[in-house]
Amino acid sequence: MRKLSKHLVGLALAAGLSGAMAQSAPSDLAPMPEVKPGNAAMIEMGKYFFFDNRISGDWGVSCATCHDPQKGWGDGKALSTGYPSMEYFRNAPTVLNAKHQKRFLWDGRLDGSDAGTLVRDMLTETHTMNMDSRLLQERLKQVPEYRAMWAKWRKDDINGMRVYNVIGEFIQSIQTTNAPFDKFKKGDETALNTEQKDGYALFKGKANCVSCHNGPIGSDGNLHKTGVPEHPEVLTNPLRTITMLRHYATLGMPNYMNARTDVGAYAVTKEKRDIGKFRTAQLRDLKHTAPYMHNGVLATLDDVIGFYDKGGGSGSELKPLNLSAAEKKALKEFLLTLSGDPVIVKDPGQPDMQVWTTYGKN
Repeated sequence: MRKLSKHLVGLALAAGLSGAMAQSAPSDLAPMPEVKPGNAAMIEMGKYFFFDNRISGDWGVSCATCHDPQKGWGDGKALSTGYPSMEYFRNAPTVLNAKHQKRFLWDGRLDGSDAGTLVRDMLTETHTMNMDSRLLQERLKQVPEYRAMWAKWRKDDINGMRVYNVIGEFIQSIQTTNAPFDKFKKGDETALNTEQKDGYALFKGKANCVSCHNGPIGSDGNLHKTGVPEHPEVLTNPLRTITMLRHYATLGMPNYMNARTDVGAYAVTKEKRDIGKFRTAQLRDLKHTAPYMHNGVLATLDDVIGFYDKGGGSGSELKPLNLSAAEKKALKEFLLTLSGDPVIVKDPGQPDMQVWTTYGKN
């Protein structure tokens, strides 16, 4: 029954990914949209939960461990560190602008409209935080401040499944602010200089970045194969190899033990055409989110531009751009205008636990 369920989930995910690919893409970048404020009580509570390491299995890590506000809401590493004694095989993407993502995770397996499910995946997955929902709720119930915060939102007790939505609400409140590009798109011609405007013209024209990098965050949310080279440590570090193979096994990927590359979306869809395909990365806040790509193998923005200028790597669907040095510089200067002020949220600290003594009372 468990295998059948995983199979059905895989089919549903594959259908969802195919549907996302079929949607027509916007023809240009767009300014960050004005969004309605979320639920203030949930956001405040979600902020506390986000920084609290008690929501991981062994109290060892919090959401902020891999999504640090001081590091562009990533971890600043090429390959992230998983649950204690594990090493992960992909980069920890920023959670900035989560509200505008069409799909979550590098293999695009989660719907971008459901941040709560993203949080559940990260908290309960063995590779990341290894938490059980029932244990999660019982720990949080032992914190009087958390029970008081919860009461401002709901009249029931803290519930593990709803905790995921609370953290998701907080994540969706974090987005790029005060980017020069947004000011330019809203009518301020002085927000970009001549070189940056030239870079924008290249972005939409000769470089054709806009074909995949469009909309408010510069991502079509679809799957593409660009031939990003493997990060060498994925196969030279046994801990990362083990994590990758276990991930494939969990998704029910055929013949997973013989895999020696990151197959990307194929592990989800089981369609051979999806081998090596990954979700288009957003372009927002590139100034703060290096290193780049699904495995962090490109350390600088210059490396990224050089990679695309060559038409990507082996098996890429891209073509060489043949940009001059001046054009590469202009394109880089434009891309940096998509970054805003650093979005810093301070750790509010962890309220102390106290034994909850209300069990059994009328």
